[in-house]
Amino acid sequence: MSITAAESQIRDLKLAPQGKLKIDWVAAHMPLLNSIKDQFEKDKPFRGKKVTICLHLEAKTAYLAKVVHAGGAEVAVVASNPLSTQDDVVAALVDGGIYGYAWYGASMEEYKKHINMALDFRPDAIIDDGGDLVATLHSERLDQTKSILGGCEETTTGILRLRSMEKEGKLQFPMMAVNDAYCKYLFDNRYGTGQSVWDGIMRTTNLVVSGKTAVVVGYGWCGKGVAMRAKGLGAKVVVTEIDPIKAVEAVMDGFEVMPLIDAARVGDFFITVTGNKDVITAEHFYVMKDGAVLCNAGHFDVEINKNDLHGMAKTVRTVRNNIEEFAFADGRKVYLLAEGRLVNLAAGDGHPAEVMDMTFALQALALRHVVENRAELQPRVYSVPDHLDEYVAKLRLKTWGIGIDELTEEQKRYLDSWAE
Repeated sequence: MSITAAESQIRDLKLAPQGKLKIDWVAAHMPLLNSIKDQFEKDKPFRGKKVTICLHLEAKTAYLAKVVHAGGAEVAVVASNPLSTQDDVVAALVDGGIYGYAWYGASMEEYKKHINMALDFRPDAIIDDGGDLVATLHSERLDQTKSILGGCEETTTGILRLRSMEKEGKLQFPMMAVNDAYCKYLFDNRYGTGQSVWDGIMRTTNLVVSGKTAVVVGYGWCGKGVAMRAKGLGAKVVVTEIDPIKAVEAVMDGFEVMPLIDAARVGDFFITVTGNKDVITAEHFYVMKDGAVLCNAGHFDVEINKNDLHGMAKTVRTVRNNIEEFAFADGRKVYLLAEGRLVNLAAGDGHPAEVMDMTFALQALALRHVVENRAELQPRVYSVPDHLDEYVAKLRLKTWGIGIDELTEEQKRYLDSWAE
């Protein structure tokens, strides 16, 4: 048994061959990461460094871990969600010399234990998804923050937590807000979430979408993607919002907008994409149609109030893998997918490989930026530098064989001048 296998916490190392096939498949469809991997193998930007990666542990994130490993780092991976972990993929990583601390269906106690074991690895840099690594470091392991060069954050939820810490003066090392990069939220959040959410819903329920009403709760970039794909599948789309500007945008994009309490009466599918808690609660469950399907595409399982659901239900049973049926006293039944966790990952394979190729290219390059420029960075939240964003976009176009125009020197001078 290898050192990584002996020190890891995984389900079964014998699953590694199956996981390797999954990783090989996505690698064949991630040309940007392939290019960066070749570059990292030559430059070794992480030589002598340890990196802990806390992400949804499926094939695409596994390949990111392999790319960082190729850059000379010792790497440990840990799950950012216990229901999105694919045991065969984690086994393949461990078999390839990467430490792993995760298994599917981990209890909250096990999940927290794994987070702490991944921090016992004593990383120099981190990649986080939702902020659990950073939160644990700052709440339970403050002394260890002194040895952290910095890291990257993948999600809107995680960045909200980071900015709150920065505002309170508690953030102890620099973090790159990868989610806020144009090449992340314009494509990953919109096209990735849009497709993968409906992949998860349809795979899990085996129900038709066309002709039904889909209620999209929140019209940020993820919500836009979910609404757009629902429309493409033939659904009538209702958007609910708290932001008047986003509500106007949804109307002008062709969707119906109304308060959630009104939408609750007409919806067949409900998808929460807000990042907030208690978005759908008892008042909405009381008026929902029989057979309504509920799911969440936000990071944490707090958007749909499960306590209210259990409190109202006369009976609760699992009727299909990843589907819980809540039967109410009046005979109505509603269905919750994947325990209210991220439906696209807990009940699916996450975003398409080609979309995550751009996001993880940004992650890899942003991590290198933090490690190489730590002396110039303060303990705060940083935007991804524009040149990295543009580099990833140009690399994407290159892999498609697409060229674009460039400004002439005279055009540049014209744009930079106030005079005609």
